[in-house]
Amino acid sequence: MNLQDWIDKGKPLSSFINCDCMELMATIPDKYFELCICDPPYGIGGGLKGGRPFSMLNGDKWDNPPDDKYFAELYRISNNQIIWGGNYFNLGRTRGFIIWHKENDGRSFSECEFAWTSFECPSRIYKQRFIGKKESLHPTEKPTALYRWLLQKYAKKGDKIFDSHVGSASSLIACSLEGFEYVGCELDSDYYKEARLRLLKETDRNNYIKEIKDTNFFSKRK
Repeated sequence: MNLQDWIDKGKPLSSFINCDCMELMATIPDKYFELCICDPPYGIGGGLKGGRPFSMLNGDKWDNPPDDKYFAELYRISNNQIIWGGNYFNLGRTRGFIIWHKENDGRSFSECEFAWTSFECPSRIYKQRFIGKKESLHPTEKPTALYRWLLQKYAKKGDKIFDSHVGSASSLIACSLEGFEYVGCELDSDYYKEARLRLLKETDRNNYIKEIKDTNFFSKRK
């Protein structure tokens, strides 16, 4: 997939693509996006459960963390970055950590998550109760409201947003609701199909209904 070809063929910039993010990023010009907001695999729980029981690409190997080439591409194609799980990677020093406080004190899972940012600003905390894995589409799903808050705090009107690991599409839903153009990638075809329907349902109800009717989606689900 070539991003410029995608645009030349009349596809909208706000696009969600089932592809390898490394292959797509290789076609993107330097500093094309103002902001990348990404949630790559952290490599801390290959057996992580939760979300709907889809293929999880390569079984438990879905949680393979990205290498240095991935981060080099993110830095090349964007002016700024917000990277969830940044505390697990060697990304350098930052003043601008973001902490999602899940308000689930005493539970067995983490009470917060960290995002590394390239912004030279004070660290910030966002508080919202964790939705719970049984209610989510993806094991590492984050609330749409969290992404809307990120865009309100860290993006400017007219910015183009990139997400390399879309997962449940919370980031793209937030972009659409906040009026930002975006490009998002998801490698796993099962998650892509469900996330695409969720994106349509939350942002384009008419096309969502049409998609359901055209594909007879629910009768085909296992």
